[in-house]
Order: sequence, then structure tokens, then C-alpha cells
Amino acid sequence: MWHRYAHWKRRARVSTAERHHGSGCHLMRRDWIIVHSIQFALFASVFGAWYIATQSGVRSLLLPPPELVWREMQVLWSSGRLWSAAAVTLNSIWQAYSIAVVAGIAVGFLVSRSRALVRIFEPVLTGMFAVPLTLFFPLFVVFFGIGPESKVAYAAVQCFFPIALNTIAGFANVDELYLRASRAMGASSLSQFRYVYLPAALPVTVTGLRIGFFICIAAVLGGETLAALSGIGKSIALSAELMETARLFAWIAFVVTVSVTLNLVALAAERRGDEE
Repeated sequence: MWHRYAHWKRRARVSTAERHHGSGCHLMRRDWIIVHSIQFALFASVFGAWYIATQSGVRSLLLPPPELVWREMQVLWSSGRLWSAAAVTLNSIWQAYSIAVVAGIAVGFLVSRSRALVRIFEPVLTGMFAVPLTLFFPLFVVFFGIGPESKVAYAAVQCFFPIALNTIAGFANVDELYLRASRAMGASSLSQFRYVYLPAALPVTVTGLRIGFFICIAAVLGGETLAALSGIGKSIALSAELMETARLFAWIAFVVTVSVTLNLVALAAERRGDEE
């Protein structure tokens, strides 16, 4: 009986989406054009202000011209230094994020199973998330060394909290009416998780995963900037120490480009999941 109800619910959702698809498609396309036009105009304004400033007598040591930054980017690209540093940083991000996702979702789901546990641990996790963990970064270096391990541990702890908190919020706030209805229809625990808990908690949990991912990137780069032997953050810090401003801007431009691209991809995937 429960499986027939779940099948009917999916068919009703699909038919409703098809009815509204025609009228909503035009509005969505128009909104997409407006939003991306504003984003492009903002990017062009920043780039134009940068170019005008460099042509107005600002010293290249403080603000290098775009063409000089582009030449430095080509040098980093052709020499292989860009990819060797990126490989170290991306490996640290991948390891830290994997640890945080597994731990955050597991802890969040277990805590959300009991309202008493939610009342106990959610304020504790929220309070710990509010503490600037940068203060404790020297401890990570002491325990894990100056290599990538300290950045992995530091970033994993940083992005654990938004993932765990969003998982708790997603699973703990499932409407009790749906749960009672599923039990009355004879749904098993696995069916409840698949057809009730997961659809209700997934949007909030995915948002936590996206936020945690970019916190992880920032944590790894920040850790490499403070203390590291290699990586993009180390290269940025070294360029600043040597006053190689054009190379510094090239590294920063690379990080900004990758971060914005990943953010757009994550937003598109999240929006697609919400529509489905």
C-alpha cells in the first residue's frame, strides 16, 4: 500500500510540474537573462575600474595592469608551477571535504533522531561553529606538522559544522504528519527514510554541503598561507613576501576564477535538484 502511495505521489508531482512548465519556462528564461546580465555588468565594471586605475598613474607595484598579470599567468601555466601547486591544494581539499561530509552527515543524522539530542547538541555545535578556528591553527600544525596533514585536519573541522548543522535542521524538521501517515500505511524504516526523510531533508542538507565545500576551500588556502611547504596558498604568501605583485594577482585571479566557476556549478546542481 505504501509503495502504491509513493508511486502516486511521484506521478502527481510530475503532472503538476508539466502543467506549470509552459508558463514558467518563459519567466525563468527572462530571469536567467536579467540575472546573468547584471553579473556580467558587475564583472565588467570591476575589470574596467582596474584597467582605468592602472592607466591613471597608480604604481604597478601596488596595482599591476591586467596585461602584466596575464603574462604572469601564462608563465605559471607554461612552467607547470600552477598545476603542481594546484594539485597539492586540491588533494588537501578533497581529503578534508570527504572527511567532513562523512562525519557531518553521520553526526547530524544521529543527533536528529532524538529531539532531546537536538536540544543538547545543536546549541553546542552552533556555539563551536561561531568560534574562529583560526586561533587554533597553530595547534593543528603542532599535532599534524607543517605538511598537508595539518591543512586537511583544519579544513575538515571547519567545514564539519555547517554540514552537521544543516543535516540536523533537515532531518529534525520533517513534518510529523507525513511520518504518521507513512507508518499507518505500513512503511518500513527504509521506506520512511527513502520516501519521507530524504526528500524533506535533502534541500537543506545539500545547502550545507555547498556551504561546507567553500568553507573547506577557504580553510585550506588560509592554512597554506599561514604555514605550508607547498600549495596555492603558500605560493600566494611567497609572492607577497617577495613583492611580486603581478604574480600575486595571477594566483589570486586563478583562485577567484576556479571558486566562482565551482560556485556556479554547485548552484546550478542545487537548483536542478530543487526543481526535481
